[in-house]
Amino acid sequence: MDNPSTAETDGAMETRGIEPVPDHERRGRVRELFPTWVAANISVLLLTMGAALVVFNRLNFWQVLIVAACAALASFGMVGLLSVSGKWGGAPGATLSRATFGVRGNLFPGAILWIARFGWETINAVTGAYAVLTVLDLLLGVRSNTALIVITLFAFVACTFLVSGLGRKALNVCNTWSTYLFGVFSVLVLGYLVATMDWHEVFAKPAGTTAMMIAGIGTIAAGGISWVPTGPDFARYLPHSASGRNIVGVTVSGAGLVMVPMVLMGAVMAVASPGLADAADPVSFLGDLLPTWLAVPYLLTAIVGMLLINSLSMYSAGFTAQTMGVRLPRAMAVSINAVISLVGGLLLMLVATSFLGSFITFLILLAVSFSAWIGVYAVDMFRRRSRAVRYDAAALMDTSRNSRYWYVGGFCWQAMVSWVVALLVGLAFTKCDWFAGPLSDTPVGRYGLAWAATILVSGAVMALLPVPRENAPADAEPSTEAERSAEAVTTERPERVTV
Repeated sequence: MDNPSTAETDGAMETRGIEPVPDHERRGRVRELFPTWVAANISVLLLTMGAALVVFNRLNFWQVLIVAACAALASFGMVGLLSVSGKWGGAPGATLSRATFGVRGNLFPGAILWIARFGWETINAVTGAYAVLTVLDLLLGVRSNTALIVITLFAFVACTFLVSGLGRKALNVCNTWSTYLFGVFSVLVLGYLVATMDWHEVFAKPAGTTAMMIAGIGTIAAGGISWVPTGPDFARYLPHSASGRNIVGVTVSGAGLVMVPMVLMGAVMAVASPGLADAADPVSFLGDLLPTWLAVPYLLTAIVGMLLINSLSMYSAGFTAQTMGVRLPRAMAVSINAVISLVGGLLLMLVATSFLGSFITFLILLAVSFSAWIGVYAVDMFRRRSRAVRYDAAALMDTSRNSRYWYVGGFCWQAMVSWVVALLVGLAFTKCDWFAGPLSDTPVGRYGLAWAATILVSGAVMALLPVPRENAPADAEPSTEAERSAEAVTTERPERVTV
């Protein structure tokens, strides 16, 4: 029986937590994912990253285009593929992951993902605060100072917290309007650049090496990779009949629509202002390159976009906290992330000496930490594709030893071994400002492919180990009315999804 207190009602604040969504509430449409993934990429950090491809990787315009397109396809292709599990189980990725790692084992990768998400939210909060400071400088001539930094960062984090608490429906509305506004002003910025840039200088830039292109793909893709575990969160309201292929297509197209032109715009801007790639402030350069009448509205829409990115991240982070045993309502769980983002943001803005150096290092470590989870989860999901009932709704919420997903002592040892081995291998190939792994001088390390190696290793080990045996047989009678309905639908009309 569904709990009325957790049902999602039209126009109301969402109160549902990590429990699977019952079939009668799953009225979402695949096309609703499009503005979600557009909004997830509305960040001026993509401009800075595009500039870095020109300044540091020494790539030319066409190479940057290839890097951006490949990064969007690779990272959000994985987001779309694993999002299909959300409509299979109707639950957030952090909850479905219990079926992969075990109800206790899931706590360990969940903790790593939760910590990594703190860093991503902190980076976005800092960028949003810098954007606010730049607007204040352009409009009012107010220069940044310590007190103003604290106030703007606090205001940005507070707004993020409030928006994330509204839930999926409100976020969808905000994302849609943000997409329209940011799209209009991005076209205006692009038009301005086309009219004012020295395009001979842009296209005359010599090509960089293949190694730097491959490394650039990993850097740009890292942001998308961080969304993979949370992809199911936004697909859980989709009905069982939703097309898996459409989910992937909408996810990739929504992300690519923003990622590719933003990275290219950053690369073009770097030709006119090479210093923007290593500037202490990743936003203020827009005030130097664009006229005030264009820079201010563009930054305002970007601020809204970054606020929505953090809201989406905090929305999912609340689920992760709850699956780890934090016995608080989702809104309270999200508040933990907000506080940590505030403290981390203050350290980054007031103490750290290099924003870009800290950001690139974070991206490298972020990609590896998320990739270890991706390979294991993908293999487990692939094995479930042919089952009538892919996820047991009751077992996902049962953390006792009677749960189907208890495995051995609450751990799926195959998944845990695969995850740990892949994480260690990925770190061994990693090289960043903070440390260098023992294998970082190999081609995999030099080409920045630690994240790809991590996915391959975790997936390969998981596939080679014995298939985990759940505590209940795979063909056991579904334990809930929702599951029995799902099984009947699947039996009468099997769904063909390529995963």
